[in-house]
Amino acid sequence: MHLVDSKLKPQDIIYMVRGLLGVLTAVICLLLRVGDIITAVGIAIIIYWSSDRILKQIFVGKVERSEVTKTGIGIFIITWIFLWILLYTLIKSLLG
Repeated sequence: MHLVDSKLKPQDIIYMVRGLLGVLTAVICLLLRVGDIITAVGIAIIIYWSSDRILKQIFVGKVERSEVTKTGIGIFIITWIFLWILLYTLIKSLLG
């Protein structure tokens, strides 16, 4: 099933993509062994900015450009930070 052709609203699709990108960002920060928040924020900004440009192209004419940028920013940040901290803590406690 193609996401753009589904019965979901464009905003719902953007929201889900941003949530998944939050997960991806946390995993990338973990795999790169990012230990400081400045580097992690830089990675998150690059991923969010890239997704914003791609999603604006996919949903051109369906959603206003500013709405694409604002939709899902909260779930992206919360998912990224929560999962990064959780995974980091689990790995540190298991590996010592």
